[in-house]
Amino acid sequence: MKAAPRRRVSMGDVAATAGVSAQTVSRVVNGSPRVDPATRARVEQAMASLGYQVNRTARALRTGRFHTIGVVVATLATVGNSRMLQAIADAAAADGYALTLVTAGAPAAVADSFTRLHDQGVDGAIVLNEATALARGVALPEGLALVVVDSPADDRYSVVQTDHAAGARAAVAHLLERGHRTVWHIAGPADSYAAAERERGWREALASAGIDAPPVLRGTWTAASGFDAAGELPGDASALFVANDQMALGALRALAEQGRDVPGDVAVVGFDDVVDAADYRPPLTTVRQDFDALGAAAVRALVAAIDGSPASGTALVPTLVVRASS
Repeated sequence: MKAAPRRRVSMGDVAATAGVSAQTVSRVVNGSPRVDPATRARVEQAMASLGYQVNRTARALRTGRFHTIGVVVATLATVGNSRMLQAIADAAAADGYALTLVTAGAPAAVADSFTRLHDQGVDGAIVLNEATALARGVALPEGLALVVVDSPADDRYSVVQTDHAAGARAAVAHLLERGHRTVWHIAGPADSYAAAERERGWREALASAGIDAPPVLRGTWTAASGFDAAGELPGDASALFVANDQMALGALRALAEQGRDVPGDVAVVGFDDVVDAADYRPPLTTVRQDFDALGAAAVRALVAAIDGSPASGTALVPTLVVRASS
């Protein structure tokens, strides 16, 4: 005999188990602040013990929200983008939001991404790093809350970023304090906001010390481009600030092949503090971005925007991590 299908656990079942009203269970499910912590904990325990599953479609019809966040990214090939995506995913999951990811490499593609996300019913979207330059000139769909990571201020959306210029100033000051007469710089792509801000901080630190900035060497965030750029470093250069750790890795290899000791002949500082930076040879001095804090800040800002808060700006100050390369 075929077994009868298992009945779906209802809010009424949860309410009976927790000893509360169905309305209280509904408030817990929908994240209402009008539930005291002890009651909320009792309801959540009952939901877990009964295996209650939230009907997201029904909840969306009631509340107008799907608890889904869109993320727009130009590429996941860079460490910064992939780490930001992981940080946003973790923060979103902790707040009960799912993610929908779209990639876009041109303004038209960004506009299409916004339209597709809006049509899919996302509550809002976060635009990451290189995609922000593409998004600035694009019209936004009506009603789509938006947060942009690494961008100039814009009253259409909230901005979350690392204070890249402050991190660069700290890196340059560290090198000058060790007696170097100037600091050379391998910058990121010319169209990158983060790269431009790091270059600005480098220039400001040198200017504050009364030093004219040497010519900029430029890469594309990759280790190979850092290797090529370091090949243009003059023989009398003794200090190098690199705009990210991947390019710094390539620079370290180039200097080694030139027979130049790090830090004896050239001191090197990177930016990001990637997971392997402490295992470079030598271990890399770098400016640490707190990607977890950035992701959490981006999700908080987006939830606030979804709730109707005005556009805001958040800048997190990075920290210098001194290791053997400097």
